[in-house]
Amino acid sequence: MRKILLAAVAATGLLATSVAQAQTPTFFRIVSGSAGGNYFPMAGLLANAISNPPGSRACDKGGSCGVAGLIAIAQSANGSVANVNAIQSGAAESGLAQSDVAFWAYTGTGVFEGKTPLKKLRAIATLYPEHIHVVLPNDSVLAAPKSLKGKRVGVGLPASGAQVGALLILEAAGLKKNVDYIAEELNTSQSAERLADGQLDAFLTVTGAPSAGIAQLASTAGMKLMSLPDPIQQAVIAKAPFYFSSPIPQTAYESMPTDVSTLAVAAQWLVSSDQSEELVYGITKALWNKNTRKLLDRGHAKGKDVQTTSALDAIGIPLHPGAERFYKEAGLLK
Repeated sequence: MRKILLAAVAATGLLATSVAQAQTPTFFRIVSGSAGGNYFPMAGLLANAISNPPGSRACDKGGSCGVAGLIAIAQSANGSVANVNAIQSGAAESGLAQSDVAFWAYTGTGVFEGKTPLKKLRAIATLYPEHIHVVLPNDSVLAAPKSLKGKRVGVGLPASGAQVGALLILEAAGLKKNVDYIAEELNTSQSAERLADGQLDAFLTVTGAPSAGIAQLASTAGMKLMSLPDPIQQAVIAKAPFYFSSPIPQTAYESMPTDVSTLAVAAQWLVSSDQSEELVYGITKALWNKNTRKLLDRGHAKGKDVQTTSALDAIGIPLHPGAERFYKEAGLLK
């Protein structure tokens, strides 16, 4: 009898240990952008899609369809450049970044020329296009990037993809930062506030259209967008081939009379190569789950642009093995 009791106690202990292990959560950070842009709300949607905290209902019973035991957290950050550095250093497991920044960081070229390549970067998916916005007051007479000479111009936060894109445009127009114009390093919401108050003559950012901060500006103080002339576009594409011509549709913002000719670049979800194949496979599978499709369609204006048909577009760095495995199984990659 004593042996039976000891065996029962041991079995109970093993069961308790097993349950405790099963309930131990794994935390997964997604670094994004600042308020007023699209990265932070998009990261929030992705975090919801892939999370499945211990004790959650099963997917087929109306619960989360994320990775078992995973708790994903969207973190506000400065944007693409800061995000790739955070992934490389281990300060974050994953993050959002522009495709050009991802490529330059991985190869040590472009804006990362002379720096150690960030070889831990891996791709999960291309999410949606991000457009270069050149935002002006509603009554502005400025008509081309070169007319920003001598003006007060918002160029995005330091270490952001928005600033990378802004400087590409301004340099293509022959304008040097803090030489030919006064550069203000602000996020989208801050730039919109200062533009409305008359403290800025223009601001540039790279974000999905519509952007919440710009949409709010359009509906309150009013604004208009500057079209980018074809020579400027071609000069930028020659220097950064991940950019492509793509108009901002008239329907993106209130009171826009026509589509606006500009450039776009892909927003991508990146992850560290330190993350296991099994985990990233589960994350990628959760991203393209039919329940996630509903979440994306209803959760954000750019969510409908997140599609499997463009998931592998403009990827200039290696896929994570876990993501690659999923795309092969889904027939999206040979």
